[in-house]
Amino acid sequence: MNRASLALRDLNQPARWQPMWVLALAVLVAIGIAQLPLSYAVALILVSSVVILTLIQPLIGLGIALIAGPLGAYENIILGNLPLESGQLLFFAAVAGWLARGVVERRIIIHRTAINIPLALFILVASLTLLDAFSLAFGLKELVKWLELAIAMLMVVDLSLSQTREDRSAGQYLTSMRKTWPVLAILLLAGASQAILGIWQFGIRGDGPDHFIVLDRFYRAFGTFMQPNPFGGFMGVAAALAVGTLAGLVFGYIDIKRRRGAVPGRDWLWFGFIAACALLCSLALLMSWSRGAWLGFAAAMAILVLFLPKRRWIGILLLIIAGSAFVASIKLNIMPQTFLSRVGSIGADLQIGDVRGEFVTIENYAVVERLAHWQAGLDMARENLLTGVGFGNYDRAYEEFAALNWPIALGHAHNYYINLLAEVGVIGTVAYLLLWAAIFIQVVRILKHSDWPQRGIALGLLAAWTAISVHHMVDKLYVNNMFIYFGVMLGLQQILDVRDD
Repeated sequence: MNRASLALRDLNQPARWQPMWVLALAVLVAIGIAQLPLSYAVALILVSSVVILTLIQPLIGLGIALIAGPLGAYENIILGNLPLESGQLLFFAAVAGWLARGVVERRIIIHRTAINIPLALFILVASLTLLDAFSLAFGLKELVKWLELAIAMLMVVDLSLSQTREDRSAGQYLTSMRKTWPVLAILLLAGASQAILGIWQFGIRGDGPDHFIVLDRFYRAFGTFMQPNPFGGFMGVAAALAVGTLAGLVFGYIDIKRRRGAVPGRDWLWFGFIAACALLCSLALLMSWSRGAWLGFAAAMAILVLFLPKRRWIGILLLIIAGSAFVASIKLNIMPQTFLSRVGSIGADLQIGDVRGEFVTIENYAVVERLAHWQAGLDMARENLLTGVGFGNYDRAYEEFAALNWPIALGHAHNYYINLLAEVGVIGTVAYLLLWAAIFIQVVRILKHSDWPQRGIALGLLAAWTAISVHHMVDKLYVNNMFIYFGVMLGLQQILDVRDD
C-alpha cells in the first residue's frame, strides 16, 4: 500500500514557552472549578481530560468514541432526538485531534488503500440518488454515516503507521503487534463494555421489558442498543474478531516457544485480555437470543475454520468434522432443546411471500411484520429500479408502499440488501457489492502473505465481515454509530495490508 502526502505550507513559529503564564492560568482555572457544584466540576474535569488525551493521542479519543457510540439509542430515548450523540461528538473530537496533529507536523497524509476507490464509488453513487430522493434530509443523514466510516478508516491507518515507522528494526513480530494492538484494544474494549452490560441485563438484573422474557425467567440482553437484534449483531462482530485474534495468538505463541523457549509476561497479559473479550462477547451474543446474530456468527465461525489452515483441504476437513460433531450432538440430545427450537425457527425469517390477506397471530406476528417490510422494499425497487427512492429514504417512502394493515415503518426493511435495493436501486446495490467484494478479496490476500499472530487478526476480520454480511439478510447493522466501529475495523485491515519486508 502506497501513500499520498499533502504538504502544508510552513506555519508561523510558535511563541516561546511562558511557564509563569501557564501556571497563573492553571491557578485561575482551579479556582473557577472549585466554585462549581461537585457534579459540574467532575463533569468538566472529565471532559477536559478527554479533550487533552485526544489532542495528545487521537486514538485514545477514538477509543472513547467507540465505547460511547452505542449509547446513541439510549440517549435519544432519554433526552429526545439529538442532532449529535456523545459518540458522534467524541468521534469529531478525535478527528479534530488527528487534523491538528497533521497541521503541527505540516502535512496531512491520506493513504492509498485497496478500499479507497470502491468506497468512494459507493458513496458517490449513493449521493447521486439524493438528486431525486423523497427527502434530502434523510439522505444526507445516511450519507454522513458513510463519510464518517471512510474518515475513521483513513485516520486509523495514518495514526497507526506514523507511530510505528521507527519500530521496523524491532523485528516483524513486534512491529506488527505495535501497529495493530492499540486499534485492536479499542475495538475489543468497546465490544466488552457492551457485553458486560448485556450479561448483567440477562442474568443479574432480573427485570426488563415483558416481550424480552426468555426461558420463563431471563430477559434478552440488549445493552444500550435498546433492541436485542442489533446488540446481538454487534456482539457477533466483536466476538468473531476476538476469536480470530485469539487463534492467532495461540499459534503465534506456539511458534515463539519453539524458537525462543519462553513467552514474555506482557504477552500473557495481552492473551488474557483477548480471551476475556472473546468469552464476554460470545456469552452476550448467546444472551441476546437473536437468531439473526446467531446465524451470522455461525457462518463467521465456519469461515474462520475453513481459512484457519493455509491448506484449504485441511480447512474443508475441519469443517466436515465440526459439522458432524454438531449433528451428533443433536442426535444424542446433548444440545438443549430450547436452543435448537430457537435455531430451527430461523428458516421462517428467511422466507419471502405476499403478506396481503395473511392471517396474523401472536406466533407469526414478527415474521409477517418483517415480510411486510421486505415486500414494501421490493415494491420501491420495482418502481425505481435504477436509482431507488434515495439513499436513507426507505423509512420516508414506506408510507406510499406499505401493505395494508402494516402502515407503521420500522425504520428499515430488516434485510439490508432489500433496503439498499429500494434506496439506491440496481446501480447503487452493485456498487455496494463491489465494495464488499473488495473487502473480502483484500482480507483473503492478507491471509496468504501473513504469519501468526497477525494472520489471526485477519481471520477475525474475515469472520466479522462474514457475520455482518449474513446478519444483513434479516436486519440492518449500520445503526447506533456501528458504522464508526466498522470504519475502524477497515482501518485495521489496511494496516495489516502493509508488508514489513
